Amino acid sequence: MKGNKISAIILVICSLSIAFLAGKEFVKNREPEIIVKGKGVTEVKMLSDFFEGVKGTNADTEVYILQGKEKGGTALVLGATHGNEPSGLMGAILLIEKAEVEKGTLYVIPRTNNSGLTHNDPQEGSPQRFHIKTKNGERWFRYGSRATNPLDQWPDPDVYIHASSGQSLSGNETRNINRAYPGRADGTFTEKAAYGITELIKKNNINMTIDLHEASPEYPVINAMVAHDKAMEIASTAVMNLEFENISIGLEPSPVSLRGLTHRELGDFTNTYAILMETANPSQGRLRGKTDEKLVLTGIDPTYVKAQKLGRLFVPFDEKGHSLEERVGRHIAGITALINAMGELETEKAMVIKNVPSSLEIKQNGIGYYLNEIK
Repeated sequence: MKGNKISAIILVICSLSIAFLAGKEFVKNREPEIIVKGKGVTEVKMLSDFFEGVKGTNADTEVYILQGKEKGGTALVLGATHGNEPSGLMGAILLIEKAEVEKGTLYVIPRTNNSGLTHNDPQEGSPQRFHIKTKNGERWFRYGSRATNPLDQWPDPDVYIHASSGQSLSGNETRNINRAYPGRADGTFTEKAAYGITELIKKNNINMTIDLHEASPEYPVINAMVAHDKAMEIASTAVMNLEFENISIGLEPSPVSLRGLTHRELGDFTNTYAILMETANPSQGRLRGKTDEKLVLTGIDPTYVKAQKLGRLFVPFDEKGHSLEERVGRHIAGITALINAMGELETEKAMVIKNVPSSLEIKQNGIGYYLNEIK
């Protein structure tokens, strides 16, 4: 009997220890990474300033505003629509910390679905954080989920009905903000977040919205832009100019039949030129090997090298992989090209943004070279 009591006590202590450690990791993942405002940031607002319905919830998120002294065009960059696509988060943060606007106004939301960065996708084995070395030490950033945290919205229905179109989708898409646009003021948590972004675009007359994404190397739409009908001329001009920089990028029209996405709904329901960008991220692919921080940062995966040799991928893949630097560089180059193309085609919407590194510079120097010191 005495032995059973001792065993029971040991089991209780072990259970409490495991619960404590798990709880500690859970809290850790809800702690936001530090973003250091660059001197180009003129104001920081919250999404709730444009739609009060998200105030006090995890849907509320920072909106960084970089306003030039000279009037011009307006652009919005959306990072971390999906928390497991880190180049979108890092591309947005790089703009916040380094860009300076001389003409026009740039809006940047680094954590579009803030809730999606507070948890991981179950059974994916993804790291909770990744670390980047800078000139002033190491900084960490969260690796999240493509969906809203179930603590913020639950349960999922068997079938998700997209509100404005009536299209039927898989029930788990109800927590995917990129199936929720244009959103609803009285909708679900995720729809309210989407509605807040739509309101921001309307209230500030945003000329162009660029949504930063990543996709697995076996996904057909990869290293590409997806543009709304109204944005095709701007996007095609940008793609052509990127070719002159030896950056090959595809161009796809926004499918009319696929609803809820930024490149369709924001283009339909607002006056913005809506464009989505995709880069190749092995850490979210179905064919990947071990999912760890190294894979997130280097994009090196021998499984994908084999898949390339078998002709199973839609993007070139060799032993060098597709590093986070390469992917962020592609996003930054694409943003620059799109903004420049808008100004070329419509001079009254011209913007002048300086101090933004090129794709080659990011690849050579690393992302950390362009991040600011935490003080």
